[in-house]
Amino acid sequence: MISLVQFINIPLESSVLQNLMNSYKFPRNKVSALEKRGQIIRLKKGLYVVSEKISRQNISRELIANHLYGPSYLSLETALSFYGMIPERVFAIRSMTTKRAKNFETPFGNFDYTTISSDYFSIGISQEIVENKYAFLIATPEKALCDLILATPNLRLQSVKAMRVYLEEDLRIDFSDWQNIDTEIIKKCAETGKKKNELKLLLKLLQKNNYE
Repeated sequence: MISLVQFINIPLESSVLQNLMNSYKFPRNKVSALEKRGQIIRLKKGLYVVSEKISRQNISRELIANHLYGPSYLSLETALSFYGMIPERVFAIRSMTTKRAKNFETPFGNFDYTTISSDYFSIGISQEIVENKYAFLIATPEKALCDLILATPNLRLQSVKAMRVYLEEDLRIDFSDWQNIDTEIIKKCAETGKKKNELKLLLKLLQKNNYE
């Protein structure tokens, strides 16, 4: 039998698992048996992850999010929480995708995907490498803010002051320790995304001479 430990945190399609077990007469039945014993956990139809009791490693919900539905990258409150920019703990894992919006309920929580255009999608994506073992895609802090503005229904801001109030009071974002703001990312988002007026206000606010 194959060693499942080698697949720590890496979501596996059922076809891959069956191919790894091609020495068995009925590979599909073997996959089902592994699931029944709790050695692998079903994320959705045809996608599994090795359980923590086998891998002895915490499952990466960030990596699951990238594999569960794609192309996608982590963003919105999930990314802002990852960077320590908002105080609240985030329960749902939120991502952006070029596909239609979708939501998945899994044993590891709720995974929510918001649709954006393909030209906007490619802006401001960072690869986070964890202990040289695996990597996942996540929005930069600037892109996550832009995504949140775009994804928030009925958000209409008319001034830099209103944008400041929204960020500091509604979202409770702390910029005091945020260094090296890349306003070019916000500029590119404003050129390609929706809510251009709001994104331009964000750009003005975060430019060095406007936010101290």
